[in-house]
Amino acid sequence: MIETVVSVNLPVGEQLKIKKNSLTPDHIRGDERRICLVSGIYGDELGGQYICGEIIKRIKEDFSLLRGIVDVYPAINPLGLDARTRAVPMTNIDYSTAFPGDPNGGMEDYTAAKLVEDIKGAACCIDIHSSNIFLQEVPQVRLNDDYDEELLQLAKRMNTDLVWIHPSASVNEGSLAYTMNHMGIPTLVTESGAAFRIKYDFCEQIIDGIFAVMKELGIWEGEIHVRERVPVVKENEIHYMNCESSGLFVSHKNLLDHVREGEVIGTITNPLLGAVEEEIIAPIEGIIMTLREHPGVAEGSLVARIIGGSHL
Repeated sequence: MIETVVSVNLPVGEQLKIKKNSLTPDHIRGDERRICLVSGIYGDELGGQYICGEIIKRIKEDFSLLRGIVDVYPAINPLGLDARTRAVPMTNIDYSTAFPGDPNGGMEDYTAAKLVEDIKGAACCIDIHSSNIFLQEVPQVRLNDDYDEELLQLAKRMNTDLVWIHPSASVNEGSLAYTMNHMGIPTLVTESGAAFRIKYDFCEQIIDGIFAVMKELGIWEGEIHVRERVPVVKENEIHYMNCESSGLFVSHKNLLDHVREGEVIGTITNPLLGAVEEEIIAPIEGIIMTLREHPGVAEGSLVARIIGGSHL
């Protein structure tokens, strides 16, 4: 059932509407658990749109296997999605800083508060992201280092290539995930692929993971496909590689490639001189989890992240 969570009048007689598709079993007992799938906080992240649509489609194909409630919010920043911008176009506000919102505040605060109110009571929330235009990421779940065991267990069911534990001090306190977790609703953040792209194989991983989480929560009774082992990676196990020159980054590697210490990952070239300005050298043996997508770089730009240590 399609429902409008919140609407706001805009100039020229238009309306901003945040909608959800609520999928409910045919026979309700009253004690069903509910999962909320959220996407579109940033208008250039399109992978989550595909994931949400596929989740709805597959549930409809096997509706008899649904045992709980699945609320899907594919576009919570509809203006950003229409304009394909990360911020809300009219105000240039980052919507991921607006939570928990304020019902008496401006447009972003008001809609954020209404969304939080609608998600309240869920057994789990999954906030689906697709990185940005500069970087491509392997499928991953991101958690704060103050996570509880229940949240980590759900994260391991998400069928991703890794679970990345971030220091709590670096977490955006205005994000949806921070807000919901502090309200006691286990909330996972997924990242995969890059902005303005749909990397279908990565999306399929996330879709399989969502169904696995739904089964873990007793919401879904169908077959699932998950990885037996998902590495849990901490910040000190990730090595950042930043360039020291400006120019074009030419990659020699792909995501998930295994690289040796001293191996060339890519080069920074100078188009005017037709010369290589810099070689990007792997500082350790490891696996590439992040790789530059946008070839234009300036001094200090991040070009890759490598996981090393016990995760090889």
